[in-house]
Amino acid sequence: MSISKAASSKVTSPKSIEERLQIERLVPATEVVTSHAGTDVIQGLTQTPKTLPTRYLYDDRGSELFEQICELPEYYLTRTETKILQQYAGEIARITGPCELVELGSGSSTKTRILLEAYQQLGYPLLYVPIDVSAGILESSARQLLADYPDLKVNALAGTYELALAQMLPSPLPCRMIGFIGSTLGNLKPQESDIFLSQITNALEVGEYFLLGIDLQKPKYILEPAYNDSQGVTAAFNLNILEHLNQRFEGNFDPTQFEHWSFYNETENQIESYLRSLRSQSVELSALNLTVNFALGETIHTEISRKFDLNTIQKQLTARGLVPLNVWTDPNQWFGLLLCQRQA
Repeated sequence: MSISKAASSKVTSPKSIEERLQIERLVPATEVVTSHAGTDVIQGLTQTPKTLPTRYLYDDRGSELFEQICELPEYYLTRTETKILQQYAGEIARITGPCELVELGSGSSTKTRILLEAYQQLGYPLLYVPIDVSAGILESSARQLLADYPDLKVNALAGTYELALAQMLPSPLPCRMIGFIGSTLGNLKPQESDIFLSQITNALEVGEYFLLGIDLQKPKYILEPAYNDSQGVTAAFNLNILEHLNQRFEGNFDPTQFEHWSFYNETENQIESYLRSLRSQSVELSALNLTVNFALGETIHTEISRKFDLNTIQKQLTARGLVPLNVWTDPNQWFGLLLCQRQA
């Protein structure tokens, strides 16, 4: 399916949701486990200390749990970034002009509505390209958006960022803006972040835009509760990675025999999340022909969330040809939103 073909015509009159919705699966929904599938799981669970790729946190259930996390009182990130967007979305739309909106890790697309409203108020055509590994949440959120915005077209891509960015075709609109909000960049290690930003640069034409949301460095007493909420939703989200592995690779992980453990590493300026084994145990992933032994208290490292310094990240972006035009923060300086433009 071609993105350009799907979005080649402007909407001149209200059309049905089905006419305005395209969903392309970059990874087949019924993925067959082959000799190379799951090699990242094997590698992670057979090394010391054990790790799992963060992407396995986001099956349909994981995506639903993350949406719940965003509503928690301890999780300041979503509320803070939303307020910044509400204040500056109009300015963003005026700077970019008519623009295809691409969002990496779109989830429920809640904050995207703020941008859509801004572009709609200026009379610009609305073309949205959400990208997420969860096809389920992509479709449900896209249908709700299409019901609420009669002139919107959605070309959703179900797959990883890498696949989506590599397959970006020229936009049918005068410009494109890739959005990576929610401080998801913090989930990437520095080397992975460098590679990712290079992929963003390659996916944009000169003059196009990159909108980046980042969580800023702040005291430990503010950060740690956001990843250890009182309702246990973050713990459920972290533990769900084991259920995902069970389903995908015919495993027998018992999530009740593991616990969520998360803390702020002040030296590295990052939250680190783990699953800790509550007893000595063995786990099998039959589809991978893998048996994993755990000692009491042994951990699996599942995620990091780096916290950024504004001056440092601006230099890193500029080095990749993504020059910050505007930088907005909240009154507490807890969160940053950067609008960058691709330069030659």
